Amino acid sequence: MKKHALLGLYTYAEFATVLVAMLPIMAAVHAKYKHDPTQRVPGRWMRRLGRTASRLSPIWKFTIEGEAPADIRTRPYVVIANHESQADPFLLSFLPWDMRWVAKQEIFEQPLTGWAMRLCGDIPLRRGDGESVRTMMDECKRALAGGIPIMMFPEGTRSKDGELLAFRDGAFRLAIEAGVPVLPVAITGTRQMRPKHSKWFGKAHACAKILEPIATAGMTLEDVAALRDRARDAIASELSDLRARYASASEPPTPLGSQPEPTQAGALAREHERTWVTTPGP
Repeated sequence: MKKHALLGLYTYAEFATVLVAMLPIMAAVHAKYKHDPTQRVPGRWMRRLGRTASRLSPIWKFTIEGEAPADIRTRPYVVIANHESQADPFLLSFLPWDMRWVAKQEIFEQPLTGWAMRLCGDIPLRRGDGESVRTMMDECKRALAGGIPIMMFPEGTRSKDGELLAFRDGAFRLAIEAGVPVLPVAITGTRQMRPKHSKWFGKAHACAKILEPIATAGMTLEDVAALRDRARDAIASELSDLRARYASASEPPTPLGSQPEPTQAGALAREHERTWVTTPGP
């Protein structure tokens, strides 16, 4: 327990150090590219922050499975994933393409983390506020028109127990209105790294698996529900296998924070599966 507590304190200190060190660079890059609708270059610095902080952590290990669409560096997608933990963005920073993220307004109001998100071009959303939703959708369409993917969590919040929540319509309405494909990504393992409402960190091996894209050509707003359900089903069908393979690599956080229930044991990821552990792209 003492070792876990020390590792947790180190992780806090390490994350804060990396963030403070990168903020001046992020501010300079933001000033240069603030009128770019894609925010591609500022966003890369947020991804670098996530990858650097993750690699310096002795308790987190990340794997990316699946194949990225061949055209994702030049064609916009609405990328969606299930939302297990505050550690999800760190895992997704290893995906080999640029994105602009949609996140709740409250995060942008936090010191340091919120500053970094604003400087790197992420898009705020105040849930339940119609004007905020319209502003967010307009900015997402502007970014997609510029050629960059948008990242959204269609559950709208982190799952408390790891169970997949109902998906909301927004991401799918956006994809249909913008005429771009939906790219589902299934996430497992991050809940053990930082469960909802926990103040501490757990040791875990997490995975994000890139699934097959879903075309929206020919769809209308009448198809939003069908598209939403198809994307959710795609993620749900992958989660049982992923959780079985990655569960035994996870340990719950130190009891200094609120605790998740131990996950059901499963086999470790097979050695022959494709793993991206190096920085993809710029």
